[in-house]
Amino acid sequence: MNPIMNISQQFAAQQYKLTPQREAIVKVLLDNEKDHLSVEEVYMMVKSTYPHLGLATVYRTLELLCELHIVEKMNFGDGVARYDLRDNDHDHMHHHLICSVCGRLEEIKDDWLLELESRVEREYGFKVTDHRLDFKGTYQTCNRTGCKREKDCKAVS
Repeated sequence: MNPIMNISQQFAAQQYKLTPQREAIVKVLLDNEKDHLSVEEVYMMVKSTYPHLGLATVYRTLELLCELHIVEKMNFGDGVARYDLRDNDHDHMHHHLICSVCGRLEEIKDDWLLELESRVEREYGFKVTDHRLDFKGTYQTCNRTGCKREKDCKAVS
């Protein structure tokens, strides 16, 4: 199914409308899925299509998308809230590798925690419905002065 149609159905199921402005915000997130955009970055990208759209509208829309479990609000330690689309093909949010030297961010789509979730349910009677895991560290290609693989790194800051 088309991602926009799927998100539109999620909105309708909760008695919300996917307005043209909200759809433009969703399209920016879809088009920049790997970039983990901030509110300001989304705003700047949407502003070209909707010049009268305010920053507050973008913020409220992103918060609504979080409430509807369409996006996940994240902080990678740089003090900036970033937004990441949830993947309907997986029960849980994907995981991240975050380089503390260059800020490079990679996603891990595989869910390696299923066995741990089963154990938690068995041993504690607790059914895990979601989890998020971020690995922070340093790539071997990075050093204290910066990343040696600049073309492959996308600084988060």
